[in-house]
Amino acid sequence: MLLRTSRLLIGLVLYGFGCALTVAAGLGVDPWTVFAQGLSRVTGVGIGWITNVVGLAVLLLWIPLRQKPGLGTIANILLVGTSMQVALAVLPHPDQLWLQALLLVAGVVVVAAASGLYIGARFGPGPRDGLMTGLNGRFGWPIWACRLLVEGSVLILGWILGGTVGVGTVVFAVGIGPLVHVALRLFTSTQPTSRPRRLARA
Repeated sequence: MLLRTSRLLIGLVLYGFGCALTVAAGLGVDPWTVFAQGLSRVTGVGIGWITNVVGLAVLLLWIPLRQKPGLGTIANILLVGTSMQVALAVLPHPDQLWLQALLLVAGVVVVAAASGLYIGARFGPGPRDGLMTGLNGRFGWPIWACRLLVEGSVLILGWILGGTVGVGTVVFAVGIGPLVHVALRLFTSTQPTSRPRRLARA
């Protein structure tokens, strides 16, 4: 349990740090961060804090979908945006393309590794992933369709609000799936199997 909890907490903090790297790169971010970035520019509130608020709002959408949050869900809301906000306060925002590309690639890799850690800990999905699985369970829509509907909507709305959509958005979309697949194989917790007890002789 201690190992799983450590993986969860480290994974969520790293996830926020990885998202901060992609924001600092300035070449485009993932759909949910585009949405948070757009809201941040409109409201003047830090993108990390907005990420936390959006996570909480998405969690409320679980209610009609009859989804139940786990420890990982609550920790996700509290830690990802917070670590992103802290990281953005100290990260550089370079103008050189090669440095921007380096930050982008590093960010995608860190997010993938972090996903493997916190998902593999098996403490429940994040609020955004739970929304998609909830739509799947409630309406029977395929996961890919739920993901396309949700992430496509927040991407467009975030872009309208001023979020950064660019080559980084494409790199994230193409690279995150295979990288998370590798990370999950490395970090997923396995429950120990108990050996069958021998029957006592009379």
